[in-house]
Amino acid sequence: MQNTRLGKKKIKKKKIRWVRLFLAIFFLLLVGGGAYFYNVYTNVASAVDKMNKPISREVSTKRETKVEVEQKEPISILLVGVDERKGDKGRTDSMLVVTVNPEKKSTKMVSIPRDTRTKLINNQNPKKNHIDKINAGYAYGGIEETIDTVENFLNVPIDYYIQVNMEGFKDIVDAVGGIDVDNQYAFELDGVRLQKGPQHLNGTQALQYSRMRKADPRGDFGRAERQREVISKIIQKGKSISTLTKYDDILAALEENIKTNLTLNDIIDIQKSYKNAAETIDKLEIAGEGKMINGGWYYIVEDETRQSLSDQLREHLGLNSEVVAKITTY
Repeated sequence: MQNTRLGKKKIKKKKIRWVRLFLAIFFLLLVGGGAYFYNVYTNVASAVDKMNKPISREVSTKRETKVEVEQKEPISILLVGVDERKGDKGRTDSMLVVTVNPEKKSTKMVSIPRDTRTKLINNQNPKKNHIDKINAGYAYGGIEETIDTVENFLNVPIDYYIQVNMEGFKDIVDAVGGIDVDNQYAFELDGVRLQKGPQHLNGTQALQYSRMRKADPRGDFGRAERQREVISKIIQKGKSISTLTKYDDILAALEENIKTNLTLNDIIDIQKSYKNAAETIDKLEIAGEGKMINGGWYYIVEDETRQSLSDQLREHLGLNSEVVAKITTY
């Protein structure tokens, strides 16, 4: 009986020692981790501050009041990939409108083909409005004309924008250690040759993978799908523990190649309050047809198609349906 009690006491002492050891390790991790993540936070804050580029208006012309992310109101974001090289004003290589509704726990995404024929809108100087390819808006009036044009095209507010320099896009991929893809079409583009099948891509390869469209029978739609794939792969790699040690490289690549009107507080609020909206992602496509007009190739989208898309996006943003502005494109 006494031996049994002594045995129980020894077991109890061992348990106490293990609990104390665990608490000591946990405390050290908490303190050390706290210092580490504080350092990460300050570096992130600095990087976001460099990326932050406000636009001239605070409230979209399609809204009465500014959207409040801390109130979990539905928001819209325009993601723009810009092909901007030395000596060139640049054009948008890709445009993606995203609406996020945290109450419905859903997100809608619509890719706008870059050759879409529409009216370019410059709200600061309406005399400059004219018909052209939608990706030319950036060359004429930068990100502000791009936003004004997209708002007019879909008749939805654009609350925030995120602009990525496609030339520097490869730096971001390299910073996360490359990405793995299953390439559907063998192709060669700008000196990069990719075979069909699973492979690991570095930044230069990923850039051409996201740019290629001629070898893809789906054209712009196939390219837009690959761009979404590359972005999602970067996010997946960015969330892995192995990339924590590379966060300096990642931040350096981001701050050099991204511009946005999101502030750090906006980003924190969105991450905290809107992450459930990723539970359901509805990808919308813009139906249209290619046509030669005055010697140029354009993607023609009928007003009825634009109206249907506008209705879906406005409903998702909690806004009433409105008739889209008529656009005479040919």
